[in-house]
Amino acid sequence: MSTGWKHSPAVRWVLLLLFVLLFYFSLAPHLLPKTYDIEPGKPSDRDITAQGPSEDKKATLEAQEAAAERVEPIYSIVALRPESLLEQLFTRLEQLNQDDQVTEQSKVNIYRNEIPESYTNFIANFVQANRGDEAYNDTLLEEISNMVKAQAYRIPEETFYKLPSLSGTQLSDMRKVGVDIVRKLMGDPLREAETARTKVAELVNASSLSERKTREIVQELARFALMPNKFLDKEATNEARVKARENTPPVVIKQGDVIVHKGDMVTKEVYDRLSGLGLLQDKRSYLPQLGLLLLSILFLLVIYSYLEKASSMSDDAKNRYNNAQLAMLWVIFLLNVLAMQIVALTQSESMPYVGYLAPTAMGTMLIVMLLDVQLAMVCSFLFAILSSIIFNMSSGRIFDFNYGFMTAVISFAAIFAIHRASQRSTILKAGIMVSLFGSASVLSILLIGELPGKTEIIATVAFAFAGGLLTAILVIGLMPFFEVSFGILSALKLVELSNPNHPLLRKLLTETPGTYHHSVMVGNLSEAAAEAIGANGLLCRVGSFYHDIGKTKRPSYFIENQSNMENPHDSIDPMLSKSIIVAHARDGVDMLKSHNIPKRIRDIAEQHHGTTFLKFFYYKALKEAEAAGEQPDFTEDDFRYPGPKAQSKEAAIVGISDCVEAAVRSLRNPTVEQIESMINKIIKDRLDDGQLSDCDLTLKELNKIAQILKETVIGIFHSRIEYPEDVKPKERLA
Repeated sequence: MSTGWKHSPAVRWVLLLLFVLLFYFSLAPHLLPKTYDIEPGKPSDRDITAQGPSEDKKATLEAQEAAAERVEPIYSIVALRPESLLEQLFTRLEQLNQDDQVTEQSKVNIYRNEIPESYTNFIANFVQANRGDEAYNDTLLEEISNMVKAQAYRIPEETFYKLPSLSGTQLSDMRKVGVDIVRKLMGDPLREAETARTKVAELVNASSLSERKTREIVQELARFALMPNKFLDKEATNEARVKARENTPPVVIKQGDVIVHKGDMVTKEVYDRLSGLGLLQDKRSYLPQLGLLLLSILFLLVIYSYLEKASSMSDDAKNRYNNAQLAMLWVIFLLNVLAMQIVALTQSESMPYVGYLAPTAMGTMLIVMLLDVQLAMVCSFLFAILSSIIFNMSSGRIFDFNYGFMTAVISFAAIFAIHRASQRSTILKAGIMVSLFGSASVLSILLIGELPGKTEIIATVAFAFAGGLLTAILVIGLMPFFEVSFGILSALKLVELSNPNHPLLRKLLTETPGTYHHSVMVGNLSEAAAEAIGANGLLCRVGSFYHDIGKTKRPSYFIENQSNMENPHDSIDPMLSKSIIVAHARDGVDMLKSHNIPKRIRDIAEQHHGTTFLKFFYYKALKEAEAAGEQPDFTEDDFRYPGPKAQSKEAAIVGISDCVEAAVRSLRNPTVEQIESMINKIIKDRLDDGQLSDCDLTLKELNKIAQILKETVIGIFHSRIEYPEDVKPKERLA
């Protein structure tokens, strides 16, 4: 496939769609309830199981109602003190019977009206006096009033005719007996006053009253005064039933429980139960899908916004985040989510902490090493949200931020532990850091929240620690896959390529020792210059090692390899010399390809000369043509490297460092001024010749490169450099 796909808008849109699909389908099993299209009154064609722990609302409601029905009615014993009503009656009888001005018939009429009215007033006064009292709510007072009135005793008519004939002595004896009887009978809880009234006659007959008339009258008056004192407190009963409903635990259906077996008839009751569990398809069943799709798009927007912002800041970032890198990022997300899903399958209600074993920081570590630290920080935020959804075991919420918090902590620990890793052992060290931080974060959650048993604490911390080690193992195993599949040049790969035992470097050392030494010097110079401006110094060093590998095809034609021998260019045509010289870049690329060296190093080998001009051979050809009296049939363009020009900062820096090292080596006893002037001239010539027009080096960066190159050259060639006379020996050493 051609490289055009890496910058194709169509391919980019496809990759963005794949991100949305990845988020959607990875979260769907955890967020979307599985629904069924069934009809009541027909047999089920499949087993219908609960998709997760969920509340059976109908069964819960039935359990709540049953608990409420088991609550016994609450009764209140109210001290109405009806003996005081009887005292009032006897006081009135004594007063009125002593009044000779009132006729007996008038007294009968008065008693017929006042005695029933006194009963009603007694209750009304009690209700009014206790309204607003905390001990008596309005419902209870209404119940008292209604029950007492409903159980009022009707005194026989003949009794009213007997009352006026009672003397003061008789009334006094009757008062004592009646009050004692009422007080005694009201000492027990009375729901029905009639129960107590049946005992009045027996108590009166056993009293000190001897006259039949007084016994009969006091019986009627006592029965009249008796009233219920045990009343149903509806409000307290309702409150108790509400509490019983609230304290009834919900009926939970566990994940995997079969609600309807295949072949069972779906009755109206079963259908309603399925509807209550949200297992039936309806118009609203598409709303969760829409919400999940929106959530997936939001996840994508987080990634896309960062990539667009980073790409707009520099051309280097635009190349770094092309479709190839976006595809690699998608694969990293796929592998990280897949690892989470596999671990989530082993979770259960008895062992939810197994989720801490998941290598959730694996994706972050891969992004740091293969792409970018800032992008890894952004993606860590998404991994934290994904883990809080995937490992959530609660049906009442979408996120379990215990897992999200741990993922965030270990992701950032991994970023800072593995940043600029140059050895594979660094990954293992980062894994240990992830284990320690993961264990600490989980332990902090356990100690802050509801403390589980000792065994669960140990198991949880152990799983979190093991998760960090598993993360390191997976990252070490996956790194070669990404390096080969996507041609990624990680720091680890660069360190491997810098090994002198690599076949190409051994070939360079044994066949062209001068070029090998030159390449090492260029590596020192370019690495220092690159790190000074924030470019990839390790890439410059390793690229320098391989940049002249093409010289191994014709080593004797390059001056650094011509010790103790004549220069073969002295005896051949300048055009042929030019062809041999410029061919080393193309030959180097071919050799690097044959040994599967990553493209970024091949680019340095191909671009380090750009389209620079071979002045020496051009002027030699002009001189020969002039001596032969011929008109030159060539131009300056015929004596230029084929290019391309440097496309990256690293390629440009290696090219400048290559020229600087060769130029300094050509000087016998260079001075500091000569070195500084020579470096500035080389950079200015490249700039004027347009060799730096395709990379995004700024003038400020070029000035910094010149300064660092001067300091590095002085450090490398210190013994050969002549210092001004006024510089003291100690200063030279400094």
